[in-house]
Amino acid sequence: MSFKAKESLSEQIAQHLAKQIIHGDMLAGDRIQELRVAGELDVSRGSVREALLILQRRQLIDILPRRGAVVKEMSEAHVRSLYEVMQVLLGLVIRKAIKVVREDDLDAFIELVHGLQVAAEERDLDAFFVLSFQFLEHAYPFARNVFVEDILINMQPAMQRAYFMALHLEADEVKECLSFFKALVETIFRRDVRSALEIIREFAEHQSELVEESITRARQIETAWGSRRRK
Repeated sequence: MSFKAKESLSEQIAQHLAKQIIHGDMLAGDRIQELRVAGELDVSRGSVREALLILQRRQLIDILPRRGAVVKEMSEAHVRSLYEVMQVLLGLVIRKAIKVVREDDLDAFIELVHGLQVAAEERDLDAFFVLSFQFLEHAYPFARNVFVEDILINMQPAMQRAYFMALHLEADEVKECLSFFKALVETIFRRDVRSALEIIREFAEHQSELVEESITRARQIETAWGSRRRK
């Protein structure tokens, strides 16, 4: 596998590994071996090492003494903190967007919501997932704040990991997400800041609770299974 694009090689490697973590192909605690990755992608170990530092900064992996890089655990506290910060930053973005958005700017949001509607009807979770973050990425620049935009872009892989998990936990979650995006566009159109912030808060709390409960159940099952094996 070789990479040829505008982004740096280390960024491309980071995105390649991030996708595997986000989609659950690599699980919490799995080791990421520099030599193996370098061989599979036909790149230098130095580039892989730089990619791992990017993933560490984006909260997808931990780099531990004597163990090296391992996929980061998604604990309840980790998920709660992630959604709390996302709620605040997305709220800031939408609040600013409502002040500066023009009618022409809404066309792209409406088109993205239409795409989300089609993906939901066809039960195409992959397309729905991609379009969800295209919607958010389209919104970020309206903050007109490079610091906020940079933080959101760097947070996005961790957010994608939790969001991907949420989409696959319950069949109706796609409908919940679609309702969220539709309602958000409506509040932007009405320039209703209070309703927009409330919609973001409710959605963030809903998804956070959904993912946290799944993590708790998984740990309880693992603990019970471990107890049975020891008996």
